[in-house]
Amino acid sequence: MIGAPLPFALTIGGLTFLLGVIWGGPFIETLRRLRIGKNILVELSESHQKKRGTPTMGGIMIVIPALTICVAVNIVSVIQRGQGASIFLPLIVMFGFAILGMIDDWAGIQKSRGIEGQGISARAKLLGQLVLSFVAAGAISLYGGGFSFANQVTLPLIGISIPISPILFIPLTVFIIVATSNAINFTDGLDGLAGIISASAFAAYGVIAFIQEQYFITQLCFVLVGACFAFLWFNAHPAQLFMGDTGSMALGATLGIVSVMTGQWLLLPIIAIVPVSETLSVILQVSYFKWTKGQRLFLMAPLHHHFEKSGWSETQIVQRFWLVGLLSAMIGVALVLL
Repeated sequence: MIGAPLPFALTIGGLTFLLGVIWGGPFIETLRRLRIGKNILVELSESHQKKRGTPTMGGIMIVIPALTICVAVNIVSVIQRGQGASIFLPLIVMFGFAILGMIDDWAGIQKSRGIEGQGISARAKLLGQLVLSFVAAGAISLYGGGFSFANQVTLPLIGISIPISPILFIPLTVFIIVATSNAINFTDGLDGLAGIISASAFAAYGVIAFIQEQYFITQLCFVLVGACFAFLWFNAHPAQLFMGDTGSMALGATLGIVSVMTGQWLLLPIIAIVPVSETLSVILQVSYFKWTKGQRLFLMAPLHHHFEKSGWSETQIVQRFWLVGLLSAMIGVALVLL
């Protein structure tokens, strides 16, 4: 019986993949008919300019199946036995960040149609992220015992768990969720990159949650792996569909809160080493540009564009970054098992 939850989580992850692949084609066609196309920055290369008009908001293809399947398989358990409520908080966070990202995507599409505006402002987006993250952090802190690993941090290798006071826990959780949301957003710049990196990270945390016997979080993680794989079926180079902020912000925020709910957020920079590196490259680029009054540390940021400018093909970058992401996810799981 101990092993049963993992096969079930893997099964519903596979089911999510199959459903996503089945409805992906009609979904993309609907986006094309509605002219929901991506507006490409002029600074990017000619190969990227060819992608102008490719359907975006593909995150809907990830979020809706994940929400539907997780609610469907757990609602009876929650109502009848009062078990599984822990899965609904990350689902609410995912949905909230998806709506925020969708608003930004839609505003960007309006600009591509000649309507004034280019997404929502960075300040407004950050404010929305902070509000959603604060609500999630407050819920975990108040619910307390319902999230057995959340209000603490587990030290890798040592295996000691240290409780965290609400005064520190809430702002720390807000930072983790917002930072991870933006990190996946920075990573979403090449065909297949954000999807495969997110899937690898969720698989790692799915295994970690299983080790902790947080089976409902395990389900969520592997459902998201299946949803990401279904999206990648259409996002592999050359992409038929882009994730958009709808997907990248939702995936990043969910990954952040899962890391908090497992108490293994110290491993997040290892498991999500590629998004962390992408974020650091942007921070370093902006800081160096200001410090040197116009010089650049990288050819272009985020990091994947630097390698693109260096002559790597898009496929090479995605495959090599995924190898790094997969190995780092394996190391993260290994550190939990030690």
